[in-house]
Amino acid sequence: MDKSEKQKMLAGELYRPGDPEIQADIAANKAWMVRYNAASAAPPAERRALLLEHFAHVGAHAVIRPPFFCDYGFNISIGDGAFMNFNCVILDVCSVTIGDGTQIGPAVQIYAADHPRDPEPRREGLEFGRPVVIGRNVWIGGGAIIVPGVTVGDDAVIGAGSVVTRDVLPGATVAGNPARPIRKRSEG
Repeated sequence: MDKSEKQKMLAGELYRPGDPEIQADIAANKAWMVRYNAASAAPPAERRALLLEHFAHVGAHAVIRPPFFCDYGFNISIGDGAFMNFNCVILDVCSVTIGDGTQIGPAVQIYAADHPRDPEPRREGLEFGRPVVIGRNVWIGGGAIIVPGVTVGDDAVIGAGSVVTRDVLPGATVAGNPARPIRKRSEG
């Protein structure tokens, strides 16, 4: 049996984003984002209810401050006590997982969406995705970008404005473009 374009997308295979089923999901997500972002002044319980109806998983006490932007929503899992500040973007063509207690600064962008390096499939309009996994108790500074396929280990720190192009080890601190490990400074 042939896979649908949506099944290919979710599996991280090459797919055609113009497929009617995928376009219907995008349209439904746009309507949801209008509702979610309009709920900025609403009580936290109301915003949580909106997240629960749309995301794969929403942990207890997870907070996403509007405005927030994503491709689909149903591929996003956010853990207990995780926090995402204003103006974050998640391109969730496949799974994006954010661990318990992770703190994400404003304007952070997390990309699971990717494009072929070979120009021919790009000319044909094909795309694919690679899952992004962010561990527990991670701190991501404002304006950071996490590219497709990256795993960030538990307790890591990503400096503001960094572009994370490779996996980040648990407990590591990375910064820069591209993000590289930096020496820990004593706090005090």
